[in-house]
Amino acid sequence: MMKITRAVFVLTLVALVFGSSACAERPEVDDEVAVLETSYGRIVIEFLSRAAPKHVDNFKSIARESLYDGTRFHRIVKDPKKVILAVQGGDPNTINGNPATWGQGAPGQKTVPAEFSTLKHERGIVSAARLADDINSATSQFFICIAAHPGFDGHYSIFGRVIEGMNVVDSIARAPAVGERPIDPVIVTRAYIVKRTELK
Repeated sequence: MMKITRAVFVLTLVALVFGSSACAERPEVDDEVAVLETSYGRIVIEFLSRAAPKHVDNFKSIARESLYDGTRFHRIVKDPKKVILAVQGGDPNTINGNPATWGQGAPGQKTVPAEFSTLKHERGIVSAARLADDINSATSQFFICIAAHPGFDGHYSIFGRVIEGMNVVDSIARAPAVGERPIDPVIVTRAYIVKRTELK
């Protein structure tokens, strides 16, 4: 009887440990969402707070301080065959900085350590942009995937997903561009956080 009890205890403990790990990888959806009002239309992003809590908190904090307001989607990310993969925005330099600095971020911005997960970079996924040689260099910049791109998986921190406005994201991706930079400004006129239940 004692052996069975111990075996059950061990199995229960193992289940709890591995169950917790599996649970930690599940994309728990936050009760708040981000709304990006852009010159191309509205984009609504839900947060995957269990996968990347620090990145979610960072995005919310920036939005609540109105620091995304006036920024541009400054980059249409393409692969070597010119296939569009994502659109990138969130750099404060795009408000009134020299275009040569767009994508570099402002000096002194708070950085967020990498929070890699088993989530995949699929269409609509929102992930943190960073320096190529520093996985812990994410700041305010982010990108929205147009199509699945497994090459990003495990290298960038996924923290959200578009739940409304992918047609807007597609329009941004199709905007006339020189290289990867849209010719006409694609501006985030306002970014704010609301409860999902208050979304209109």
